[in-house]
Amino acid sequence: MKIFRILSLAAACSATIFAVSCGGGTTETTETEVVEEVVVEEAPTTVVDIAVGSPDHTTLVAAVSAAGLVETLSGDGPFTVFAPTNSAFAALPEGTVESLLEEANKDQLTAVLTYHVVAGNVLSSDLSDGQVVTTLQGQELTVSIKDGKVMINGATVVAADLAGSNGVVHVIDAVLLPK
Repeated sequence: MKIFRILSLAAACSATIFAVSCGGGTTETTETEVVEEVVVEEAPTTVVDIAVGSPDHTTLVAAVSAAGLVETLSGDGPFTVFAPTNSAFAALPEGTVESLLEEANKDQLTAVLTYHVVAGNVLSSDLSDGQVVTTLQGQELTVSIKDGKVMINGATVVAADLAGSNGVVHVIDAVLLPK
């Protein structure tokens, strides 16, 4: 919760009252300032807000916007998002990202993005070696855990359990492509 102090318009103009006495030539100046407190509730941080707030996810944010998934992923959820970094997108063959972002390829982009999302709030502590999870796209992802390293279909989880109000984000180092 943030509290902002706002000066009312009259106070911002420093309502000045002048009293002039003709007999003694005195001038009296009075300034008043009215301060009012306004309480602004901060919106809860969604899985989309987590990505938007990360400089490493600008490509993902652009893709989610182009696919029209911002409203969906800002909804109630809960969602578990395996969020590829900018460098993960950059590692795709040249022209792939640009092609996916074209309006004509919106369905393909949506399929790729929803392949990175699982219904439910799946924390890293809920994942186990060999576990299979079904994505919103409809296909499955396989979890592997070796020497404490968690991988999703071969992509390494580089940051886990970024909690939002409607789910959790796990940052991965590769883009997952559906079959």
